[in-house]
Formats: sequence, structure tokens, C-alpha cells
Amino acid sequence: MNKHHKLFLVVITILFFLGCKKSETKSKEKKRPNFLFVLVDDQSPFDLKTYDPNSILETPNIDKLAEGGLVFDQARNMGSMNGAVCTPSRHMIMSGRTVWNLPKSAIDQKNNDYNEIEDFTMGAVFNDAGYNTMRTCKKGNSYPNANKQFTVVHDATKRGGTEESGSAWHSKQVLSYLSERETNKEEDPFLIYFGFSHPHDKRDGTPELLEKYGAVNHRDKNNVPALNEKQPQLQDNYLEEHPFFHGHPELRDEERVSGVWKNRDENTVRNELGREYACSENIDIQIGKVLDKLEAMGELDNTYIIYTSDHGMSIGRHGLMGKQNLYEHTWRVPFIIKGPGIEAGKRVKGNIYLLDVLPTLCDLAGIKIPETVEGKSFTSVIKGEKEEVRDVMYGVYAGGTKPGMRTVKKGDWKLIKYDVMDGAVRETQLFNLAKNPNEYLPEHHKEGEMETDLAENPKYAEKLAEMEALLLAEMKAHNDPYRLWNQPAEK
Repeated sequence: MNKHHKLFLVVITILFFLGCKKSETKSKEKKRPNFLFVLVDDQSPFDLKTYDPNSILETPNIDKLAEGGLVFDQARNMGSMNGAVCTPSRHMIMSGRTVWNLPKSAIDQKNNDYNEIEDFTMGAVFNDAGYNTMRTCKKGNSYPNANKQFTVVHDATKRGGTEESGSAWHSKQVLSYLSERETNKEEDPFLIYFGFSHPHDKRDGTPELLEKYGAVNHRDKNNVPALNEKQPQLQDNYLEEHPFFHGHPELRDEERVSGVWKNRDENTVRNELGREYACSENIDIQIGKVLDKLEAMGELDNTYIIYTSDHGMSIGRHGLMGKQNLYEHTWRVPFIIKGPGIEAGKRVKGNIYLLDVLPTLCDLAGIKIPETVEGKSFTSVIKGEKEEVRDVMYGVYAGGTKPGMRTVKKGDWKLIKYDVMDGAVRETQLFNLAKNPNEYLPEHHKEGEMETDLAENPKYAEKLAEMEALLLAEMKAHNDPYRLWNQPAEK
């Protein structure tokens, strides 16, 4: 073999190995991330130690997600025009649309007429992008036309205290799906919508967890449950009753929840908090099982895990029990994300809505965001480029008498207005959340000058006027069909 042939073989060999290396690199670049989106039903962020260090709720797996990921301190559900706040919230999550621009099924679950928006909801978008999609969640008070877009669907409402009737049922659906992927050696990335039916009432926890939090599944309307030293203490902003009517007559969450009804005494509230915590810890246990499975499969490091709730919850705070209000415990939601490239143990404001989830998932997956989406991707916050994606937050509850409640927040300042019962209840509240994060009212009898509602304080009249103008601007920007009593009538 002459030197030219030898040189030719060397060159060919080098090119071969370079080609292999390039192919290998390209293969690695093509590996797209997986997504595990965990959604719980009715949970205030302040139930969790991550948001309230004084909470006695034990959630080691959620804590671990927070320690290894990014915690959003300002994540919110934009609100609802429906007493079942879950329904528009889940429409917003699935579609990325704002509260007043949702399909009619957000108001009336029986109205399932086709709307083109459903072709661009979470399951449909990720299916089209080559992802394998699966969901398990409760049935009802949701977005049926979007839910059915997932390739694999195992939905059922499970609010009992056994393996088959409670949260373990949902985790079993996910574990079974992951085992099938493993058996079939699936290569395509996955998006799993891992929804729970708890801690929504009836909060029937497992016997051992109810015992841990000193709670019972109370069913006696004539007596209140006994106090137990294991129960959570009353929240700092607990009241025996709200100072004025919330404007939704015969509201289920405030009058007919089994074990609570209209009671707001210490025994009832502490027992109900114990039941809530029992259900929430069980959710944490189920999440742990799925995370362990992903780790065993070698998929955990390439999976974005998002933990959140569809909205917050009162359970005694401000003398309320339900989700039909705009205080921080209810307007805010827990929001944690952990995954590839996310800095561990960091907290950000974020100023995100749940409707921002879809565009963000698309961004992280390298998928074009549908034109129907109105939310904003917060990947810039995830990457540490920004602290927040917007500086003003708007919220609504119009599920009872109209126009209902409205809120706006900018910086430390928050305004809430109530215009209900045909004008019989018209109230304005102004809070500085830096000085009064629990939104104490005069009825809480706090000593600090700013630890109360400041709307009637003449020192803050200018700030009140500023927030009133900001609220009106946000209502116009979000196509709010109503106006409050002291706003101009034009839309």
C-alpha cells in the first residue's frame, strides 16, 4: 500500500469518527425534556412550610422540590365568573386564555359546543409536537373538550380515605403509565398531567393521617368536633365571621360543606384544617412514589416538575371557608418548578398567572406558542433574566351577585372592591402587603398603623385613588364586562 492510499485511509477513518461524534452529539441535542405537571384541588400556599414556616403540615417531597428548584412567591389564579372557581381556572391552565376570554364551558359545563380554542390546548399542542401525553385528574368542574385531547386519560373524582377511593388512585394511574413506557421502551418525550381530587372537600383523609393531625371526618350537624392538641392552630387572620356579606347567597362552600356548614368556631376550623393537612400530606406521599419511579427509569433529571393548585382556600381565614374571595390565601397559589438548568433553592416574585403555564411549557419544550394564547411565558424568570413578567396583577370573582369582587395589586399595594347584592354591599379595602401580609382588618385588632384596611385612612387617599384608576385600566384591558359603582359606565 503506497503512502497515498495510507493517507486516504487515515482521512476516511477520521471523517468516519467525526461523523459518528457529530451524530452522537446531534442525538443528544434532540433529546427533549419531559414534563410532570402536578395540580392539586383547593390548596392555599400558606398550608405549606415553603410559604409559611410555622405550618405543621409535613410534605417532604414538595419541600425537596422547592429546595432543588424555583419557588414563585407571586403566582395567582386570575379569578372566576363562576361559583365553581375550579372550572375557569382549569380552562385558563389548559388554554392560556384570560378569564373573560374563555369558551362558554367555563361558565356552563353543559355547554360543550366546539370552540377552536380546544385545538390549541395543552394536550393537543403537545401531541402535535410529538410528545406522548397522559392525564389523570378529577372529573367535573374542568374543561372536558381540552381534557380529552390527551392520548391517555384516566379521570375520576377520588376524595376518599382509602387506596382506591383517594389520592393513591391517581398516582397508580401515573405509575402504570410509566411502567408501560418502560416495557414498550418508549423514546418519545412525555407530558403527564398529574391531577388530584384532594384536598378539596369532603376532606376524607386516610385514618393514620387524620390521627396524625388530630382530625375526624365530622358528620354531626348538632355538635362540633372536639379540640385536639395535634390539630393545626387557628391561622393568624382567622375571624369568627367576615365583617360583611361576601355577596353570593347560599354559596355551597360557605354554607353546605359537610362537617363545617355555617360554623366558624375554633373547634370546627381547627378540625377542618387537620383534615386538609391529612389530605395534603397524602398527596405528597403519592408525588414521592412517582418521583422515585422517574428516578429509577433514569428520566428524573430530564423532567420538568411543576407543582401548583388551581386556586387557594380560606378554611377560617377572614371568617371564610371557601375559594370565592380575593384575599391572598385564596387568590394566590403555590407554584414550584424543578428541572433541567433551573437554579436550586431560589425564590422569585414572578407575578405569574396559571394561564401562563401553557406558553411556558411550550417555550421549555421548543414548541411554537399557539396564537390563541394570551398568557406570557415566564422562561425569562426561570433562567434568572427577570424577577417578574408583569408588574400589575388583576383578579376577579363574579360568581355570585354582580358585578362581584375585583382586585388589583402593584408593588406592595393591593386594592379589593366589593359591589354585590344589588348595591346593598359596596366595600373598598386597601392593603400594604409589605406591612400587612395577612391582610388584617380592623376586626383583627392589630396595633400597627398599617396592619389594617387603609381605605378609610385619609393619609392614603392618594394611593387609594391611584389603585382605583389602575383597577379600572386592568378591567378594560381584560375585557371585564362589568363596572363597579364608582367607575364610569363606558366600557
